[in-house]
Amino acid sequence: QVQLVESGGGLVQVGDSLRISCATSGRSMRNYGMAWFRQAPGKARESVAAITTGGSIYYADAVKGRFTISRDDRKDTLYLRMNSLKPEDTAVYHCAATTAYYADIYDYSRLEAYRFWGQGTQVTVSS
Repeated sequence: QVQLVESGGGLVQVGDSLRISCATSGRSMRNYGMAWFRQAPGKARESVAAITTGGSIYYADAVKGRFTISRDDRKDTLYLRMNSLKPEDTAVYHCAATTAYYADIYDYSRLEAYRFWGQGTQVTVSS
């Protein structure tokens, strides 16, 4: 099975940019659909973005146009580039992996689609 380790989080100012990473190990990441989720204090975990093995991409409306998900299967690493950060982006960001296939890209936004999860990296946006 695959192991996931996030990195790159930190404290930034409103409007700043940040790139977080998710390093995978155990099995080649090319076998997995990948996603980023986030969880703010007192709130449910929510989908941010997802990318399939074929490169199809989903973004949540809250981040569309500001965030970019990408994957480098040669490096077994998933990325999330976050621009124009807002205080409401403050959360713990988790990466997730799935071997399941869904015809509808929207299905890759569901928490229950993912079996493997990382521990998360904290992103704090200060105003």
